[in-house]
Amino acid sequence: MSRKSEKERRAELIAATIREIGTTGTLNVTTSQIAKSAGVSPGLAFHYFHDKEGLLLAAMRSILSEYSADVRQALKGAKTSDQRLEAIALASFGMMSFRREAISAWVNFYALSLRSEPARRLLYVYQRRLHSNLVYALRPKVGELAPDVARRIAGLIDGLYLRYALDTPTIRGSEAPPTDLDGSEGSQHVLRAIAAECTEVHENDDLSTESVDPDPMAPLAGPQE
Repeated sequence: MSRKSEKERRAELIAATIREIGTTGTLNVTTSQIAKSAGVSPGLAFHYFHDKEGLLLAAMRSILSEYSADVRQALKGAKTSDQRLEAIALASFGMMSFRREAISAWVNFYALSLRSEPARRLLYVYQRRLHSNLVYALRPKVGELAPDVARRIAGLIDGLYLRYALDTPTIRGSEAPPTDLDGSEGSQHVLRAIAAECTEVHENDDLSTESVDPDPMAPLAGPQE
């Protein structure tokens, strides 16, 4: 039997990290636990990732890559603004991003970003990509207000995702399916919010706009005057 390559071992350790965080619901898992789950020695885990945070960051990069792949797949064939917005909403609450362990890991990585600058930078990459995709799809519908609307919609997506994550009977309950969950309710909430935003813009032509594209991670300001 051939020995596994470093790439394969790394992938197994990353998958084990996501799996263990999903099982426990916290970042309080040890490198030894993760290594055991991956079927390797703790020393090998330290060799590849240097420390526990390096392993957590690698897992976060993997989840972000999966999310980006979901969005790209969902956007294939989307030709209109409405189709692009629907694709983004569906990708945010489906496919790989809505596995039980992925939901739990996402929320714990948010917590990690509060104390880890590298984690915060990774989270910023996600926020910026989501913001850019939303702005591009919203621009034909709401014009210069697209960046402001995009920030509110992105905030709703993150908030709904957090709500699902805190619904522990759904995420980790014995009656929950072992793999995928149905996120269609979340995507429908997002699409209804987008429709309401677009309606408000068209009914209030005097809404002000920001002169620059706002930082997608900055706190949301009050309603526009």
